[in-house]
Amino acid sequence: MNSDIKVVDIQTFKVPTRCRTPLKFGAVVVEELPIGYARVTVENRAGAVAQGWGAMFLMDLWAWPVSQATHEAKNRVMRDLLDAYARTVAGYGQYAHPIELFMETEAELRRLSREICARHTPGEEMPFLGALICASPVDHAVHDAFGHANGIDSYRGYGPEHMSFDLARYLGPDYRGVYPSQFLRQDYLPQVPVFHLVGGLDLLRREEVTDAFPQDGTPNSLDDWIERDGVFCLKVKLNGRDLAWDLARTQEVARIYYEVQAERRPDLPAKPYLTADTNEQCESPEYIVEYLCKLREVAPRVYDEILYIEQPTERDLTAHRWDMRSIAQHKPVLIDESLTSVEEFQLAMELGWSGIALKSCKCLSSDLLFVPMADLARIPYAVQDLTNPSLALIESVGLAARTHTILGVEANSRQFFPAANALEAETHPDLYRVRDGVARTQTLAGTGLGMQVDKMDGFVAFVEQNDMG
Repeated sequence: MNSDIKVVDIQTFKVPTRCRTPLKFGAVVVEELPIGYARVTVENRAGAVAQGWGAMFLMDLWAWPVSQATHEAKNRVMRDLLDAYARTVAGYGQYAHPIELFMETEAELRRLSREICARHTPGEEMPFLGALICASPVDHAVHDAFGHANGIDSYRGYGPEHMSFDLARYLGPDYRGVYPSQFLRQDYLPQVPVFHLVGGLDLLRREEVTDAFPQDGTPNSLDDWIERDGVFCLKVKLNGRDLAWDLARTQEVARIYYEVQAERRPDLPAKPYLTADTNEQCESPEYIVEYLCKLREVAPRVYDEILYIEQPTERDLTAHRWDMRSIAQHKPVLIDESLTSVEEFQLAMELGWSGIALKSCKCLSSDLLFVPMADLARIPYAVQDLTNPSLALIESVGLAARTHTILGVEANSRQFFPAANALEAETHPDLYRVRDGVARTQTLAGTGLGMQVDKMDGFVAFVEQNDMG
């Protein structure tokens, strides 16, 4: 294919970023992490040369929560793996489609992860989820550059016109004649509902806010977020081990939505859409079954407002081989942290999971395989967040706007890392600034992934100057 590209050069950057307010999920509290960036230069077979960009939070606290190693050591692994994988892709030396390039270097990504862990965290290996996060800036940058080099919207490059192989090459004979393009929207949805995160430490009412919280005009409580941004999709972080707290928290979140709707925002939708996430903290599926049954008993309206449950139990699907049908008979239950490979997708289906969570941090190439797998298996999927700041938010919203998700996209960096979005928001104001509960995508335009980095004044200089090495 003339559109196949060869990587000419890759540069990586790591920019430290601090939370506006601490983010709590599961047993973890996030305060400061680096964003990993990649700038890739490619050429296609016709000799056209172009650059592309990618970015992702290097969040070891989510990817690698259970460990004897320190946060500093684990994050060092992730930063080094980003650099090492970039060198691998830069040295690939062959023309390829971006999906092909990722799949052909995946085994080396795994090997590099083991090698770097042996150096920094002896005796412990990082879960492959963490390795995918490290590869994600490079993978997105390759997809972005692929579109620029060929003068196309990258999402229009995933069919037979630009791929010399079908998905049977990687997914087996059932996928002969199948291409990602068959399951993607031809254009970006003009607007995408945004899921607002209600973290475990988040305040719910403005009267709880003290002077200890930032006084910068950004909301500090859920009721003010709902009033300002009109959010009607709410992702509730649960404890997973305290049923009374989880039930009370869920009901209070719904109650606040209705109060704001009645008192300050009568234009809000008639009801909120809720999701519940324990971040793997449940000891068994029965906790969620009890949670749902009790919620239906004491607050049937709130029960009805729950769209789905997200990954309640540990990410190792083989540890207990929990059967999720006991939850699925009440609400869909989506696999998230466990989903990093085709084999895990297949095992999840055997174990009765209802659907999957796509995340741009697992690499766009992987997502472009999981979407056809989910659609052909007739299961739903959501596009979720890694508190994606900066370019990573554009990547995530773009994925949601080109696919057929259950509903919307999670986008919470505006809550916890708004400063990291400042430069990008000048070019994409309505994507970063949520109004009426939606992100608007009209500025996702042009070739590549539509990020328009060349129009972001000061962005490249900021990344280069703040690189921590």
